Amino acid sequence: MGAASSGPRFDLPEVDAFTRPYWEAAADGTLLLRQCAACGRGHHYPREFCPYCWSEDVHWRPATGRATLYTWSVVHRNDLPPFGARTPYVAAVVDLAEGPRMMTEVVECAEAALRVGMELGVCFRTDPGGEGGSGGGVTVPVFRPRAGG
Repeated sequence: MGAASSGPRFDLPEVDAFTRPYWEAAADGTLLLRQCAACGRGHHYPREFCPYCWSEDVHWRPATGRATLYTWSVVHRNDLPPFGARTPYVAAVVDLAEGPRMMTEVVECAEAALRVGMELGVCFRTDPGGEGGSGGGVTVPVFRPRAGG
């Protein structure tokens, strides 16, 4: 039990009844977005209403997983557990093909190769140390350069 339970984790989401479909889809390798039936726009982070027209007629839908890099920062120091063990890492904002922007992490990419507009694809990282859960960890979407992109 030692180090894994030595303190709070700052990288794991709080899964609740509303966001559970998002996290379950991620565990199955699918990125979900919320889509508004009234105005047709997608949004992220998940909300129970459309941030554009305020309609509550929104539904989950699969995203393509394609994105372009909007901006990033290479983090060399982070004192919050467990980020310190992951440094350096690339904290990023990506433009999803469906329109919304998403905060994420870029993986499997050298710092020198990062460029605005580079094509990325979603992949998923499962943290085995899901705290207080009844089994496995939480799977989160991250992005990596697309082959041929």
